[in-house]
Parts: sequence; C-alpha cells; structure tokens
Amino acid sequence: MSPPDWNARFSETEFAYGTEPNSFLAKNAHLLIDPVLSIAEGEGRNAVFLATQGLRVHAVDGSDVGLAKAAKLAAHQGVSISTEVTDLNDFQPEPQTYGGVVSIFAHLPCSIRDKLYPLLVQSLKPGGVLILEAYSENQCDRGTGGPGDLDLLMTPAKIESELTGLETILLHEAEREVVEGKYHTGMASVVQFIGKKLG
Repeated sequence: MSPPDWNARFSETEFAYGTEPNSFLAKNAHLLIDPVLSIAEGEGRNAVFLATQGLRVHAVDGSDVGLAKAAKLAAHQGVSISTEVTDLNDFQPEPQTYGGVVSIFAHLPCSIRDKLYPLLVQSLKPGGVLILEAYSENQCDRGTGGPGDLDLLMTPAKIESELTGLETILLHEAEREVVEGKYHTGMASVVQFIGKKLG
C-alpha cells in the first residue's frame, strides 16, 4: 500500500485532520517546556495550538503545502510558528535544543524510526518531555484512520525498544474515539507515550 500524496491531500480546501489539536496532546501540553519541536506537523493544528499556549514551536514536515497552510492557520490565530520542509529520513535536529518534542500520528517505517528516534531524544534538553500518540497495530483493519501497514503502526513494545533514554511517565495502548477531520474519525486503537529526559 503506497503512502498518501501529502501535497495532494493538503491541497484540499478543508483541513485534512481539522484545525483543533490532538486531544491527547492538548491534555498534556502543560508538561512541555519551551521551545518545542513538532515532527510530521502537516497543516499545523498541533503547532498552532502549542503556540497559543505561549510556546515557541518549530514544525517540520515533508509537505510544503501542509506547512504553508500551517503558517496561515497560525496567522489566523494571531501566533507565529517556525516551519521547515524536510524528509524525516534526513532530518538532523540540533542536540539539547528543545524542551519538548511532539510526535502525533507520525507513522514512520522502522528504517526511519531507527535513525530518527535517537536524534529526537538527543535533541531534548535535560528535563525535556516527548509526547507521542500513534495508531497501534490493532488499528490496522478498522478503517477509521491510519496506515494499513503494520510496520508503520506502533505497540508499547516498539516504543520501549526504540525510544530509549527517556524516563517513562505514561505508556499504554488504549481504545478511544478520535475525531480529527475526515481522515481520522471513529473508534480507534492508539498507543500513547510520554517520556522525560533525565539529566
């Protein structure tokens, strides 16, 4: 199954995943420390929300179309975010730069995760927090959102083995209703993780 053409998806007039932040992120955003890196940010709903909370946010995504919409959404909300168009396979965040890293429904193959996740941990300052939500492997055939490739879906075990170097604050698989635009709507199986980088 080929991945979506993100520029085509984000070229639609409406926001593919809505303009409201991910509810798991919104609930736990108070844990984040300024500044924040948000990967696979898409059209900006999460980065803009964090900016309205007073955080400086650097949003990265492979789609220039998505990030252009993100900048417009930020302006509409009266905030600013910095954006960077990049392939996450090649992304090199600066070490010990961020107080928070956000990964919301950033479904990546293990070949990219194996390179990127250690860099994300290194990019956190001591005391920094990483917040992740992704569809779980049990989501695969539900048709309510997410990729159909098991390699792109997560499990708590994958998190434990791939996101090392963080103290686990929360890690579980959960069933919850997701209502985020037309591509993420319905009862879903997700993995949620919050980790903190120790000194």
